[in-house]
Formats: sequence, C-alpha cells, structure tokens
Amino acid sequence: MKVKMSKKCKRSVNDCKKSLNCMFFTRLMSKKKVYIYGSLVLITFFFWLISDSRANDGEFSERVKVSLREAGNQLLLANQDSTSLVLPIVELGKGKYELSFQDQLPMEPSHLVAILKESFQKSELPDDYRVEVVHCKDEEVAYSYEMSSNLENVIIPCIGRTMPISCYEIDVKFTKRTASFFSKQVFLYLLIFIVVIALLDFVLNTRKQEQPDSDEKEKYVIGSFYFFPEQNKLVKAAAEISLSKKECELLAIFVSNPNQIIKRDELTKKVWEDNGVFVGRSLDTYVSKLRKKLKGDDSIKLSNVHGVGYKLEIKD
Repeated sequence: MKVKMSKKCKRSVNDCKKSLNCMFFTRLMSKKKVYIYGSLVLITFFFWLISDSRANDGEFSERVKVSLREAGNQLLLANQDSTSLVLPIVELGKGKYELSFQDQLPMEPSHLVAILKESFQKSELPDDYRVEVVHCKDEEVAYSYEMSSNLENVIIPCIGRTMPISCYEIDVKFTKRTASFFSKQVFLYLLIFIVVIALLDFVLNTRKQEQPDSDEKEKYVIGSFYFFPEQNKLVKAAAEISLSKKECELLAIFVSNPNQIIKRDELTKKVWEDNGVFVGRSLDTYVSKLRKKLKGDDSIKLSNVHGVGYKLEIKD
C-alpha cells in the first residue's frame, strides 16, 4: 500500500485553490478582472476621443473677450470718453489677446491695473497674467506689468505716471490656466494610470502564484496523523507533536516505504552517515521514541524485524 500526499481542501481561500471548484473560481475572478480593467480602458478611451479641449478653450476665449471689452469701456469712461469705440478683441495666440481703441487716449497705469483686475475677477479669469501697453505705430512696449496669484511675483512699476495721449494697444497674456477636469489631457493620464495599475496587478498576482504558500507545504497521511517533514511535526486532530531532526528523517524513510522492511544498515547510512559518530543503540532509541508518538493510532505499527531492520505497518 502506498501513502498518498494529502491535498485536501480546507474551507479557506488558500487551500480551496487546490480543488477543481476553486480553480474554476480563480479563473473566473481572473476573467472578471480582465473584463473590469478592459471596460475601464475602453470607457476612458471613448471619453478621451469625444472630449474636445478646444471647446474649453473656446469658452475661455469668449470670457476673456467679454472681460477685455468691458475693461476697455471702463478705461474710456475713466478718461471722460463716452463716444469712442472699443475695437474688436483679437486673439493673438494661445492665451494672448489684444485690446485696442478707435481713438487715441492717455494711459494711466494705476487705472489700467485696477480696471483689468476688477474685470478679470468678475469673469473669474486666472490671476496670473502679463500686460503690455504697445504703441500702435512702432509696436514698442510703452508700459508693462505682471500679476500673479503669488504676491511675491507681482510686478507693477511706475504707478501714478500718466502716459501721454497716443494710439495704444493693450496685450494681455495669461501665463497660467486651470485646466478643465474633463480635458483631453486628463483623460489620457487616467487611461495611462488604469493600464499601469492593471499591469502591476497582473505582475503581483503572478509572483504570488509562483510563491509557495506555507499551508501548501508537503504533508503525508499516516493513518489518522498528518506528517509534515519540512516542519518536523506530526498533527493529529488539533494536537501537534514535535519531532526531532533524527526522528523526522527516520519517519520520512518509513513513510516513503510503507509495509516494507528497511534494513538497519540502510537506516543508519541515510540518517547518520554525515555525522561521523554513530552509537549502536541510537537507532533503536529513536525508533522507540517514534513508536510512542505514533501509538495513538492502532492502524499504525512500527515493528522490529529481528536481525534485519524495521517496518512501518499501515492497515487499510
């Protein structure tokens, strides 16, 4: 009779993986993860395709133009001019706009700073921008300043010095913009994040499957005992019985050859040959200790074959 290694499935997740039902469950869960990650990637990719940052840019641009037109009107009124026109606001580039007037006018920097700031705050535009007052004829910068949400970076020179009447264009460049949460770029980052998480999950699960679980270590059934050779112990019901290294080595040999006579010389050679010193009665002493530890099961008998060796008898 051969002793079979036990692979019984306890009612725990780790041991359950050894049974066919739990293998099916594991595969099902793996497929479920694939479906979840795949769905997230597809949904995010879909919204990335249909999201249009240009719509956000367009809405921002319209708000800036309305705000600048209002600021231009306030500048004219500050100069007692209620008849001149504010020319159409021109978008010079991404985040850069031009405010110009029909007629010449004087430019008071303090009025310009206050009016633009108030107008931008009403329209909830960014606090970070650069303003340049440019001569129409030669495109030379007559005056400039910079605003920032960080007060240390605010630069407003020459407050109180009125600039002479001339044709001026006011260029405003927004240096920072708060991106819409649903912009194309955000969806792209989210897509990359999901892919990275899925890859990490796959790698970690693969490594976990490759690592042997402590509960999956080799064990043998000897009657009503479980024998764990790697842990040097016997287990019966809830009780653990510790084995010495020699006892464990001897029992491993007996378990590998059940109901077979094993010669004394073979036992001593396998267990003691590397130790250099062997006392004749050592084998008998350790066998006697094993008998006592196995006596709790009548279906097991470690018998002495006189003049030959020992035999582990296991009844069906």
